[in-house]
Amino acid sequence: MTTITTRTVEYPADGLTMIGYLALPAGVDRRPAVLLGPEGMGLSDVERRRADALAELGYVTLAFDLHGGRYLGDPEEMLARCMPLLADSDRMRRIGHAALDELRTEPRTDPDRIAAIGYGTGGAIALELGRGGVNLRAIGTVNATTTGRPGEAARIRCPVWAGVGSEDPIMPPAQRNAFTAEMQAAGVDWRLAIYGGALHAFHHPPVDHPVVPGVGYHPQHAQRAWRDVVDLLAECLPVTEDLGA
Repeated sequence: MTTITTRTVEYPADGLTMIGYLALPAGVDRRPAVLLGPEGMGLSDVERRRADALAELGYVTLAFDLHGGRYLGDPEEMLARCMPLLADSDRMRRIGHAALDELRTEPRTDPDRIAAIGYGTGGAIALELGRGGVNLRAIGTVNATTTGRPGEAARIRCPVWAGVGSEDPIMPPAQRNAFTAEMQAAGVDWRLAIYGGALHAFHHPPVDHPVVPGVGYHPQHAQRAWRDVVDLLAECLPVTEDLGA
């Protein structure tokens, strides 16, 4: 297994001191980078393990924070913070830009080759970065077929992949359809994967606290969605460019 190094990083955003998790591949050369956003509960070991896995594949990866170093295991507290956030495109972009700026300060990050991958609220932030015109190589979201302000999807300059469970009541068919219509009208290179029988947050292993209704883990589809994310990165952000392959 490739040796990686990890550390926490602090940066200001949304009036808070965010505590992100940076995972670096072996070596000293510049590499393509991934901004990794968590579900609404916030940064946890689930995202840290994903960051580690991406670093092992050769990507500089920053798993960003949403709540100033806190993990919101109380569904009511999580919704009270995330629902206003999800309704405010500019605020989401500011959180995303702060994390992106932190990722770009890492000397091993190739600033011209960055992708944004996110789950739930983190995925909505990734999409808003694209709608804001950020130069990304790819955007991937799971459980985040969110729409933006009219016309702004035309600023997205990279392929967009989205994955969602067929039985997700939080991102139901009407929401999925609105998202794909937005992408299509904007001329975005988009893909939507619907995982049959899966609920919201189907990718997230079970947690030891209450969750909002409609959430459920689906091990098979969790693995498939992860492979789909890795395939998106391999297509749009190949590490081999840095390795001379």
